[in-house]
Amino acid sequence: MPRGAGDRIRVLVAEDSPVTRAMLVSMFESDPIFEIVAEAIDGRDAVNLARTQRPDLVTLDLEMPVLTGIEAIEQIMSSNPVPILVVSGYANAQNAYAAISRGAVDVVDKPGTSEAEIQVFLDKAKMVASVPVITHVNVLRLGARIVDAPLMPAAPGSGTQGPVFAIASSTGGPQALARILGQLPPTFGSPILIAQHIAPGFAAGMAKWLATVSRLPVKLAEGGEALATGVVYMSPSEAHMTVTAAGKIAFKVLKDTDIYRPSCDALLESVVATYGPRSVGIILTGMGQDGANGMEAIKAGGGTTIAQDEASSVVFGMNQVAIANGSIRKVVGLPEIALEMVRLVEDATARLKNPVR
Repeated sequence: MPRGAGDRIRVLVAEDSPVTRAMLVSMFESDPIFEIVAEAIDGRDAVNLARTQRPDLVTLDLEMPVLTGIEAIEQIMSSNPVPILVVSGYANAQNAYAAISRGAVDVVDKPGTSEAEIQVFLDKAKMVASVPVITHVNVLRLGARIVDAPLMPAAPGSGTQGPVFAIASSTGGPQALARILGQLPPTFGSPILIAQHIAPGFAAGMAKWLATVSRLPVKLAEGGEALATGVVYMSPSEAHMTVTAAGKIAFKVLKDTDIYRPSCDALLESVVATYGPRSVGIILTGMGQDGANGMEAIKAGGGTTIAQDEASSVVFGMNQVAIANGSIRKVVGLPEIALEMVRLVEDATARLKNPVR
């Protein structure tokens, strides 16, 4: 039964460390919206309590006895689906994002004890608890592979003579990105830049995880490197990734007032400033409104703008705002986004081979 607006959020905390478990319980109890209904000391305990207590939210560590966190997620999501927030150290980030493919909603680092850190954690928990989830029987379905696209010739300092793709995503984004990258062919002839809202320290692990499902190289972006065709660049969360006029990656320093980390708007706006009509902005699932202004800038600059549709979004938020402000040229389901990307590369290749005289 769906929760009402005034209902409390019933939480199951799954953590084998008594100290960490007590800390998390104390954090939740500091906010009256949460109610702790059970505490699990191992993975098997988490599966059983998720079934019997029917919580609205499960917070779960990955390194637990009896059943690992990933095994517990698989069993919970295949039988008693519930929003799961993985709470893990960033040293385990690659496995944390593997947990996303099993059905977990999001990943956070184990919170500190400052008031600000606790509030960020509780806000994330509230958001995850609001996400509708479905039974997740199989590990990430990447869908059918698509036909190879022609390789675009590289132009010095530009990364490509064809489209340059900038992707904005947040909650639900890791699953969506894995689906998209898993469909792209190894000959895909354009650079792809990604701004994914992510906890500090987790971007490198996510890039490594995405590389396991992608036939394109995926890397954490480095300042000063020139864009190359067929390479996927992921922004770290500790800075805002942008592209310079010379087609090189540069970073903007975070401000204390920055809500979104990294900023999708900063990436999208820099891409259209450099590439103009060759810019392709793609906005995926996510909370908030980051990316909407950047998509508007790309449309105004003559570029192509694509949004993930509501039906395939974990959270219809960022993409909804961009659609509502009129900056989106095409709204498509998640399975069609990679097809659109390949079509744009193929069209650009055809124009280069047969220029209008």
